[in-house]
Amino acid sequence: MEHNSTFPIKNIELDQLRDEATSYLKGIQWEQGQRAKNREGTKKEDSILLYLSKANGGTSSTVTSVSKTILALKKRLLPNSVAIPIQLNQALYALQEGITTGIWLRDSYSDTSGLTALQERKATLDTAGRRAFESKMQTATAFMQFGIGCRILYDLNTLATDDLAVMKNKFAGIPELALMSPLKGISCMLFYYDKYLNHPEIIRSDQDVIDFTVVYFEALISEIQQRIGALEDTETITDRTYKLEHSKFAISGWENTLEGTAVSVAFNKVQFEDIVGNRDAKHFARRLTERMLSYDFEAQKNPFQELGGFMPVFMGYGIPGTGKSMLIAAIATRLKEHCDALEIPFLFHPMPDTLISTFQGGSAEKMVQWMKPLQDPNTLIFAPIDDAENNLQERTTQGVSAGVKEVIGVFLRYTEGAYAINHGNASIGLFTNLPEMLDKAVISRVQGRFKIDGARSIPDFIDQDYIWWKQLETTMPSFINMEPPAQYAYLSEQGLAKNLGEILDQTNKPTEEKVLAIYDKVASKHKTNEHLFFATLFKEVQAAFPFFSSRDIRNIQSAISLRLTDFDLPKTWFEDASLYFKKDYQTKYTMLQQLMKENMQGLSFADIRRQEVVRYLDNVATIADTDFQRQVSGRIHDMEVQLAARRLFEEKQ
Repeated sequence: MEHNSTFPIKNIELDQLRDEATSYLKGIQWEQGQRAKNREGTKKEDSILLYLSKANGGTSSTVTSVSKTILALKKRLLPNSVAIPIQLNQALYALQEGITTGIWLRDSYSDTSGLTALQERKATLDTAGRRAFESKMQTATAFMQFGIGCRILYDLNTLATDDLAVMKNKFAGIPELALMSPLKGISCMLFYYDKYLNHPEIIRSDQDVIDFTVVYFEALISEIQQRIGALEDTETITDRTYKLEHSKFAISGWENTLEGTAVSVAFNKVQFEDIVGNRDAKHFARRLTERMLSYDFEAQKNPFQELGGFMPVFMGYGIPGTGKSMLIAAIATRLKEHCDALEIPFLFHPMPDTLISTFQGGSAEKMVQWMKPLQDPNTLIFAPIDDAENNLQERTTQGVSAGVKEVIGVFLRYTEGAYAINHGNASIGLFTNLPEMLDKAVISRVQGRFKIDGARSIPDFIDQDYIWWKQLETTMPSFINMEPPAQYAYLSEQGLAKNLGEILDQTNKPTEEKVLAIYDKVASKHKTNEHLFFATLFKEVQAAFPFFSSRDIRNIQSAISLRLTDFDLPKTWFEDASLYFKKDYQTKYTMLQQLMKENMQGLSFADIRRQEVVRYLDNVATIADTDFQRQVSGRIHDMEVQLAARRLFEEKQ
């Protein structure tokens, strides 16, 4: 769900709570419940569970001190070190800040839910009042622990080891969770955290302390989330967002555990020159990177968006093996290199493969979590969706899961509508082998599209081979004893096009038969430089393709705007950021307008409009025809199988 209001978590208020948090780290008392003492696990877990169950021998007098345990770990792990190792310090600081934030959330909930008022007259409460008090106390405790876990993960996630599988394999879960009161909640939480730290198999290095802390509090959050359904009086949690001032950290209800803290995913570096063919795709990708880099962080908007040349959603499509994954890596590589040079934060944020959940509502929740970082105005974000047909498949197709429908619902809300906040710093790229299988509403969100068709010409095939064998030639000269092509320099045809005009020379008339017939019919009545020509053409196309709508017209208009802004940013601007990238927004906008005017010299608006309309309609027809041909092929296959079965049956008879 979307939250109505945002409330600040002020640092000055946290300062007043830090002493309370520190006191919990210095010492708490907890007596284990009977179930936790008797808990049994798998063979893998037995030793740790037995250790945890015997942790204090059932007595309540033992004081557990996490801060003392951290000091003891320092002596065990690094006996010769004077200072506390940085990882232990970071873990202890994260715990303190997490508990401080949790206490603040506890107090905020107590005030807004009426728990504070109930507590003040606790002695005089009747049965209903006492029940309300206990109910709200449990919810306050759960929300506090949830907030503690979220803040700790926010602070430590980037410091943890990339692969936590080994630590998760050691971890045997949290034996019990206390929700009766905030004091008991913190005591129970820290008791088991401390006992795990003391187990010699869990912590073997200072890095293990951070890794274990992340694994433990991920498990704590999971435990809380499993109990949300049983909690009452949660309205003042779910209707608002709490945001830490001067930070990206935020708590939005229960579902956004790490809002705005997405970490850039690692990728293989690929240069555009390493990709053979795909002139259209490479040109589009280069323009995308230049437009994203023009984003103004101070104004939080992009001058290209105002000029109509920015694409929040685009699509690259083509048959398997033509270079989709390489193109994704090349876009990410170019953006990362420029962002590093310009000292701009960059997030490579591909959609995860594990988005579809088997739990009802789980897919929507995961999709919201993935989409949320795209609204951060302080980072350039490239968010590719590879094999997009897997998660964004046509909803009306038989057998499409409820999870896919949930994902599409969230995608549509966040790409157009009340939630669709795009400042011109984030772009989602759909990459697919099967564009005809994508949901029609998803396709209608696409504002730029290009074909990824791989090698198409003789130079392309020569260069594809050259990239393959040149490594052998480098390491073993004369090993490749073959004649080079006459009058062709390797990779000379793989350069980037200067503008789309070079690529679109042959697109003056449609190539798809059905569209060409409509085009010729309309052209016989109206000249192509008349507005009436396009209005009539759209009407005729809609009659032939009923799904063609006003949104398609907007997409065509967007494509024309992209052509009008299809110009190179001068190389000197990249060499000296002060010439353009470091200018204020209005100056950048004026400079781009000037380039746009210069780019129009010798070009006709009517010609550009005609080319883009033809290109778009060809694309619509190709997708529709491919879908139809796929269905026809399926029917033919079924009929052939039926005929073969009938022949075999008759032979046996």
